[in-house]
Amino acid sequence: MFGGDSNWRGPIWFPLNFLLVESLQKFHHYFGDEFKVEFPTGSGQMHTLAEVAGEISRRLNGIFLRDQSGRRPVAGNLEPFQSDPNWMDLVLFHEYFHGDTGSGVGANHQTGWTGLVAKLLTQSGESRSTEDDVRAKSATP
Repeated sequence: MFGGDSNWRGPIWFPLNFLLVESLQKFHHYFGDEFKVEFPTGSGQMHTLAEVAGEISRRLNGIFLRDQSGRRPVAGNLEPFQSDPNWMDLVLFHEYFHGDTGSGVGANHQTGWTGLVAKLLTQSGESRSTEDDVRAKSATP
């Protein structure tokens, strides 16, 4: 019901998630480390608002970064964007993202809001080591 390609009923809309992260960070600044919430809901695990914001940021960043197998969720099953050396570094900024897989959905030139991932990547200091390892492996004959 909340996954897949269902527009506002579930897929990942970057601007809303970005605003959520920014709001959680601001509320953490106000309430401090003593204020904790259950995250994920129903898990019984308590986290500060900064920790929750950080986890949401990591999940959003993960849409664009290569995983251990060298694939980017944003590219989905579009093999040229996953494995072709001429295309694999071209990262498209989609309108929204599949709720289960993270693959891009809708228009694919939405840098106006999906480009906010650059700020999240900068804030979190996500490592590019996996990206560099994959690039080195693909360049080796």
